[in-house]
Amino acid sequence: MLIIDSKDCENIDKALKKYKKKFEKSRILLQLRERQAFIKPSIRHRTKVLKAVYKQQLETGKLD
Repeated sequence: MLIIDSKDCENIDKALKKYKKKFEKSRILLQLRERQAFIKPSIRHRTKVLKAVYKQQLETGKLD
């Protein structure tokens, strides 16, 4: 649960902006999306490796 401290004279727009920033930093939405479907650890590891290979190929210029 996110709690925003707002002062009496603070504008509601500023408080909403603070809430949105806190929400993004907490990464709650990413966790919800990850938990929607179960991904096997072996597949998770495989995608990490493939991403690393792709990044390495981009850096060396082997990928067109």
